[in-house]
Amino acid sequence: MPDARRRRPRTPYAVTATTPASSSSSVFRHPGFTAFLVCRLAAVFAQQIQAVVVAWQVYDLTRQPLALAYVGLAQFIPMLLLLLPAGDMIDRFSRKPILAISWAVSALCSLTLWWLSGHGHAGVTGIYAVLVLFGCSRAFSGPALQSLLPQIVPREQLAQAIAANSMLLRVASIGGPFLGGLLYGFGGAQLTFLVCLACFVLGTALLVGAVPVRFAAPPAPAGGNIWQRFGAGIHFIRSRPIILGTISLDLFAVLLGGVVALLPIYAHEVLHAGPEGLGALRSAMAVGEVTAGFYLSLRPFNRHVGKAMFAAVAVFGLANLVFSLSTTFWLSFGALAIAGAADMVSVYIRGALVQFSTPDEMRGRVNAVNMLFIGSSNELGEFRAGSAAAALGAVPAAVTGAVCTLGVVATWAALFKPLRRVDRFEEASPATATPAAR
Repeated sequence: MPDARRRRPRTPYAVTATTPASSSSSVFRHPGFTAFLVCRLAAVFAQQIQAVVVAWQVYDLTRQPLALAYVGLAQFIPMLLLLLPAGDMIDRFSRKPILAISWAVSALCSLTLWWLSGHGHAGVTGIYAVLVLFGCSRAFSGPALQSLLPQIVPREQLAQAIAANSMLLRVASIGGPFLGGLLYGFGGAQLTFLVCLACFVLGTALLVGAVPVRFAAPPAPAGGNIWQRFGAGIHFIRSRPIILGTISLDLFAVLLGGVVALLPIYAHEVLHAGPEGLGALRSAMAVGEVTAGFYLSLRPFNRHVGKAMFAAVAVFGLANLVFSLSTTFWLSFGALAIAGAADMVSVYIRGALVQFSTPDEMRGRVNAVNMLFIGSSNELGEFRAGSAAAALGAVPAAVTGAVCTLGVVATWAALFKPLRRVDRFEEASPATATPAAR
């Protein structure tokens, strides 16, 4: 008798070319996709709100800037240690229960933070302990989310789904901190953590009850130990120039060209804009990202995607170069908005190429590596910008980073020709993708 706990075989993407869904129809009409977006938005809002309140509480308790660094470290270390085994587990078991359990653990973290906020004697140590557990849950929820989306929508609508998903997530990333500050000012930490708890519970309930998984391939048989299985995932990435080139291009472009860490210096020393100007500059990239994401969610494109990705990263570098040299506030604001729009186009293409290039049974491991690269580029990029500004000055550091980004685009275009030649997303699928760079 077959094992009833195993998922029933579904039609994998490799053979869904005749799926009835049309790429011209709206992905929001697909059963379960809107519910998936709502539950994911709820979780992202909870994460962003919680991050603001925790940072405020820790600094209020310690008055030490280094304590804020430990807030990030407490979450980053468990994510770093668990992302790889999490990716292996996501490939071997059903992804929706893994994601639901991860969000349930996040809800437990919010509940514990609510309790700690009413017992001040617990101090900052208890908050750090909860953040470690929260980092463990994020190590599983991140790659599970990325790997679950292709099992919810048909292949013909995957690119549109990625664009809509990226745009709405950016909206949550912008609105979450603002809402967190308002909630904390209105009702304090306990009310805010209760809102986070409610968001995680809502997301988990919607995921379990309203998001059908219709396009999941049967789980691959577990061969070898965990290190051998993850080694197979690393080998797959290295053997696919489309995936390796896409992930590494984003890593080095953001690592070398990011200017977010330098915005306070530019607002104060270069543009003389004050704190209000700094807030506007920080929102400029988000404005560009949301605008581009909204357009792509309505009008996704699927031609010359490889060249478009290189062009988008080049525009990102050029816009950052204009910002680096600008001494006029509105020119700087416009340059950052263009950089944000270009980054969103790059995110859209990168997400779709990685999903189309990866077979369903390998998505957990590939998305775990992708998340690790993205997290490293953001964190290390801020460190690179700050240390370069300390050594060279803010303007030379920003100019150097922008020029290096353009150099990375030219180098990667020469090294990863299969990526540059991709015309349609479907050409990146494992059945048609070039297994090695030529």
